[in-house]
Amino acid sequence: MPPSLVALSGRLQGRTIDLTGDGLAIGRHPSNDLAIPDAAVSRHHCVLRRTPAGWRVADLDSRHGTFVNSRPIREEELRHGDVLGIGESTFLVLLETPAGEETGSGEEVALEAGTEILIPAGESVYLRPVVPAGDPGEPGDRPARALAALLDLAAACGAPHDLVSLAREALERIVAAIPAGRAAFVLTDSGEPRPLAFRHRRTAGGGRPFSPSRSLSERALREGAAILYKTGIDEASASVAGIRAAACVPLLGVSLPGVSLLEKGSALGFLYVEAREPGEELGEDHLQWLAAAGALLSPPLAALLRVERAEAESRRLQEAVLGRGLVGESPALRRAAEILARAAPSASTVLILGESGTGKEMAARALHAASPRIGRPFVAINCASLSENLLESELFGHEQGAFTGAVARKTGKLEVAHGGTLFLDEVGELPQPLQAKLLRVLQERTFERVGGTRPITVDIRLVAATNRDLKKAVAEGTFRDDLFYRLNVITLTMPPLRERREDIPLLASHFAAVHGREVRGRPLGIAPAARALLVRYGWPGNVRELSNAIERAVVLGLEDEIRPEDLPETLLETAASAAGAEPAAPSDYHEALNEAKRRILREALDAQGGNVTRAAERLGLHPNHLHRLITSLGLR
Repeated sequence: MPPSLVALSGRLQGRTIDLTGDGLAIGRHPSNDLAIPDAAVSRHHCVLRRTPAGWRVADLDSRHGTFVNSRPIREEELRHGDVLGIGESTFLVLLETPAGEETGSGEEVALEAGTEILIPAGESVYLRPVVPAGDPGEPGDRPARALAALLDLAAACGAPHDLVSLAREALERIVAAIPAGRAAFVLTDSGEPRPLAFRHRRTAGGGRPFSPSRSLSERALREGAAILYKTGIDEASASVAGIRAAACVPLLGVSLPGVSLLEKGSALGFLYVEAREPGEELGEDHLQWLAAAGALLSPPLAALLRVERAEAESRRLQEAVLGRGLVGESPALRRAAEILARAAPSASTVLILGESGTGKEMAARALHAASPRIGRPFVAINCASLSENLLESELFGHEQGAFTGAVARKTGKLEVAHGGTLFLDEVGELPQPLQAKLLRVLQERTFERVGGTRPITVDIRLVAATNRDLKKAVAEGTFRDDLFYRLNVITLTMPPLRERREDIPLLASHFAAVHGREVRGRPLGIAPAARALLVRYGWPGNVRELSNAIERAVVLGLEDEIRPEDLPETLLETAASAAGAEPAAPSDYHEALNEAKRRILREALDAQGGNVTRAAERLGLHPNHLHRLITSLGLR
């Protein structure tokens, strides 16, 4: 079976697309190899290319971005089991073919209270190669109805996009093909049974839970065989007499790299069916059919389990080192992320340097989330936002009556952070008297509340951040050198956005999705012209400024994608100067630029008799943008 994409959701849900050539172009336009009729998909969205190692996906500057395991990418090597996100569609990437099943014969075992039939997993006669009809006893004589039911079940395996849907679709077809009264689909990959779905033939809704035979299911899983147990109850007996027959089919895993629980032969779960009522009967032919059904269900089950775990791991990682706003693929960001990942397991002090807005607090939170202290508090305090007295009380707490206004005992941030992480932002602004007290805490891990005498011991990990040059501050005598050396154990510099411009499209798509969901309930795209402006701009405010610019565009924009006119004026001014605007003296640059704008707008409005819509059309602007310019420039 060639490598393929299985559409888990979206317009093509249920389809399987084989990857047979050297590449696959994907987009909304019919000229693509795979055309997806979805407004969230760009005309030419992305392309998959064959490489010596497998397959690689590259985004073609799409409006809404291309995602691998919920992470925006520009270009990335695909792995078996990855989930590819394109617009509203998701595709499961299948690059490996599960190992084939062995063939053999069934085995019949007699029991004291009845009879038993056992078929090793994968050895159903329905799975053997089909020979020409006419050979007695071979598959050519199998009932056409049973084969049709298996084909229907196989087709249904590709349609569901989650485990519960797969289970329900499977049981619906199983009870239609097998004369059993009820059936269950149970997972056991985590060690404990996890029922996914139930089906009753005679019950409306068909989903009432029941308990499958534990001894039968445990034995089927242990022996890796489909087992049918039949009692001696005759056809005329009532259902109160108990189970007439029960069958259990193990669902065994297929090889998926990196996931030990899904290795071939491991038990993912089982199918269980029972016959209790008169007219319900299970025989060896039904067990053969169920064994074939189990073999058909195992690969999609393993793939969906892989997806479930990949999504959970992706969410965990997003909440850890490369989550909480740290989005990008640039070498500079990856170096920072690598330092965070290596430092996370230890309790060493970390000093994060970088310009304002580069994501220093995001990095500190990511460090905490990836550390063994994740279940403990993360406490942040800005050393530049409080006066010396208030900051001391905030850090160390105070006793009742320690100073005027101290009407009750206050617990300080150091105590609150016990067992967790204390983040001191703008540590370079810490007053010198508090620098000495903080140094003692780092050395002794003890302190006293303001006005107190009892030493308090704390277990904290300190993470500090600053945009100041602390070495220069030490040389100038404004920062203690001994404290600097205590803080400078592991040092990390967050790169400014201008040094990681390749991350700007990914960050912009990330913020457009986040703010779009918050404001409009859906992610927004970014027009190519707007994306070019974002990349060209210098971003003195770094990632924080970019996030604010995208949020503003989402709130003020009217389209389903961010356009240039939705962006802040500073970005448009940068574009104008880059395009060759009239030079002006540095002292009056902005006023000269605004005056040039007023002149251009007056001329366009005068030429159109004051009609803003026609003037905007002449200037190539959106009317809303022209209205905002008229207001901001003071034109009447």
